[in-house]
Amino acid sequence: MCTLALLGTALSVGGALVEGQQSKQMADTQARAYEQQARADAQSAAFEQGQERRKQDLLQAQARAQAGASGVGIAGSPAEVLAANAGQGQLDLKAIQYSSQLRQNNLGTQAAISRFSGRQAVTASIFKAGSSLGSGLSSLYDPTKAVTFGKGAFPPAPGGLSSGGLY
Repeated sequence: MCTLALLGTALSVGGALVEGQQSKQMADTQARAYEQQARADAQSAAFEQGQERRKQDLLQAQARAQAGASGVGIAGSPAEVLAANAGQGQLDLKAIQYSSQLRQNNLGTQAAISRFSGRQAVTASIFKAGSSLGSGLSSLYDPTKAVTFGKGAFPPAPGGLSSGGLY
């Protein structure tokens, strides 16, 4: 009976520790997925910025070509329009970059939270294992078989002390 109780306690302790490690592995895997998403978002934003730059360059070239074709010089109002368009183009590029950075920061935070959850799961499993060990070992204790002060651990000899035995 005692061996069976010890075996059950050992399985409970081991199961709690394994559960914590599995939770940590899952959290680490999720964190890596968040980090991969952040890298993919950065690449996507870089591509989108490149596309936006090409679009802005094309629009600027078309505006200069139209101004030249109309016989108007580039100085004065046409130059101001070109400068305003270039400024707006830069704002659009910065908006793409800022938006991507926000998403990357969010994914980085989620990765950190996931790793923290994994560490917490391991800590919780250690406490759970300790609790299982404590309750399992305490169930083995039988107060009726315990040694009490003033009495020996062994039963008295048959016939008692007055029977003329060795005592």
